[in-house]
Amino acid sequence: MQPLTARRHDSQPISRNVTRRDPAPSRWAYRMQRVMLTPYLRTMIRTGLPTLLVVGAMAVYFANEANRAAIVAAVTDLRDKFEDRPEFRVSLASVEGASPDLAVAVRVKLGIALPMSSFDIDLDAARLRIEALDAVKQAELRVRSGGVLQVVITERVPVAVWRTEDGLTLVDESGHRVAGLVARTDRPDLPVIAGTGADKATTEALELVAAAGPLAPRIRGLVRMGERRWDIVLDRDQRILLPQKNPISALERLLALDHVQDILNRDLLAVDLRNDHRPVLRLTPYALGELRRAQGIETVESEL
Repeated sequence: MQPLTARRHDSQPISRNVTRRDPAPSRWAYRMQRVMLTPYLRTMIRTGLPTLLVVGAMAVYFANEANRAAIVAAVTDLRDKFEDRPEFRVSLASVEGASPDLAVAVRVKLGIALPMSSFDIDLDAARLRIEALDAVKQAELRVRSGGVLQVVITERVPVAVWRTEDGLTLVDESGHRVAGLVARTDRPDLPVIAGTGADKATTEALELVAAAGPLAPRIRGLVRMGERRWDIVLDRDQRILLPQKNPISALERLLALDHVQDILNRDLLAVDLRNDHRPVLRLTPYALGELRRAQGIETVESEL
């Protein structure tokens, strides 16, 4: 027979009355395991609860006005220190593509007191102020390395002198005002246009001057009539009345006729080309009297 208590090889007795632990979970542990098996509850417990705790802690912290002011002051100070760094400071403005007088006006319109941080410069507002100048067609502003504010100007080029009741004005190809003009002799190289709406039809006026060919040196100006058509004023007080439609074609026909018959060197007041099929010549009073005498027509002067 073996004894009730046996011994191990290390001479320690082994008890036969040891109570074994039940491997089954407790009731509360089982319920928690079941809860954790539910997807939305597991997400809520693992993610939502910590988030809620963090948000609650932040809400309690920021509920104190002193804490909020401290955070705002720290962020503002950090931003100011970053923006005031030397690599972001603009110390010089460079104006390119403008004449000397226009460059001075651009610097005045720029309205920026340098040196200044590039973060404090409103480039769009400065661009709009510069483009408000009559002589500026387009402006581009950019901050270059080295603290230089580069202003690239596309200047309007005057192509004609617009005569109005208020004086003389230089206009570009679109009819936009470029600058005022004191005397016509200041820009004798540009054609003169006059009349209401002449500035809006500047492009057509330039095309007529270009199509005039050998007649161009005699042109004193172009007058817009009724905002519909042009009259070309020549020296010797002669005038060419052009039609509303296809004025260049009518002018070319007149040039061909003048080349053959030299009519523009005669005593004419005007050549009316408004009727495509029948041009009309208006003679001077002296030429008209001589023509009538040559035809045997007596003229009687009247005081009426």
